[in-house]
Amino acid sequence: MADVVKEVVENITEAAQNATSTKPPASTEGMLIAYGALFTMAVGSIYIGSMKSVKFHKDQKDNGEPVERMTGKDAAMFPIIASAFLLGIYIVFKMFSKEYVNMLLSSYFLVLGILALAHISGSWFKMLIPDAFPNSKYHLKFTEGEGETIEDHLDVRFDRKDLVVLAICSVFGGWYVYQKHWIANNILGLAFAVNGIEILQLNTVAIGCILLGGLFFYDIFWVFGTDVMVTVAKSFDAPIKLIFPQDILENGLHAKNFAMLGLGDIVIPGIFIAILLRYDYSRGSSSKVYFCACYFAYILGLGLTIFVMHYFKHAQPALLYLVPCCTIIPVGLALVKGDMTSMFAYEDNPEPAQTDAASGDSKEDKKNE
Repeated sequence: MADVVKEVVENITEAAQNATSTKPPASTEGMLIAYGALFTMAVGSIYIGSMKSVKFHKDQKDNGEPVERMTGKDAAMFPIIASAFLLGIYIVFKMFSKEYVNMLLSSYFLVLGILALAHISGSWFKMLIPDAFPNSKYHLKFTEGEGETIEDHLDVRFDRKDLVVLAICSVFGGWYVYQKHWIANNILGLAFAVNGIEILQLNTVAIGCILLGGLFFYDIFWVFGTDVMVTVAKSFDAPIKLIFPQDILENGLHAKNFAMLGLGDIVIPGIFIAILLRYDYSRGSSSKVYFCACYFAYILGLGLTIFVMHYFKHAQPALLYLVPCCTIIPVGLALVKGDMTSMFAYEDNPEPAQTDAASGDSKEDKKNE
């Protein structure tokens, strides 16, 4: 839940920051390049993250790993939790020095960014390591209690190649810390986005609709209703957005006039698109019709967001456009095709059958008897 809250805050704060900062005018060509780059990175992250989510969830089920589930109640409460989290950051910035608060927050997100980058790039970097490399495996485990009450708090298996990958990814982290360069920021931001879509789980399509519906109103309220978002946006500094310079034609890689897109505008719709892809696979569909429909809907919504923001020269709550597109289009398609019941009955990770402690019989078995 904490990771999803983080992604939502990233979404709104960066949208507000884009509107409140004063920037010199950019050329039409430069703006088109910047918006096109952000658009490409966003839709590319969702596609890659959705495809990776299929394998990630299959591996979890095959390995019998515990799955963290989001219930309907969790989804309904999420906008309230996110609001409290955002308001808490606002109060902290008001009470303490922005420099030290940003140092703490940047360190936290930097570590997460390095781990995320290592996760998605590990297989590529390992191919570059020669076979003669003296590899060795390690198992780091931290538990609490003994016997039947033992509880795992940390259980990580890795090898020396993983440590080499982590070291390489730390170089990108160091690049960001010392120069805050926009390319380093985007590398870490893309890692966040792909990992978020791959790992964060919606158990049902209905829960996804509840989550998106709540964040639809959350987004509108905090962008248009108060100055909290603007204050946080001006103060928050971390690799939690995608940025691209609008003056790249004039100033090259050292350009400073940035267009921005918050990661929440990618991850929140992305996890909904990912579950529709898994639903397509569960039906044995080769066309992936609902994934394609929602993916197209995201492209339409993001394009509309950029157009309105550019036309009115004012920050827009992106979920105001993304949520209706990403829910109405695939659900409407399911209604036309007669798949509504099947779609909303689909469970990505169904609850295991509960057993009677004495007999070992499941409740379903007893019902059938």
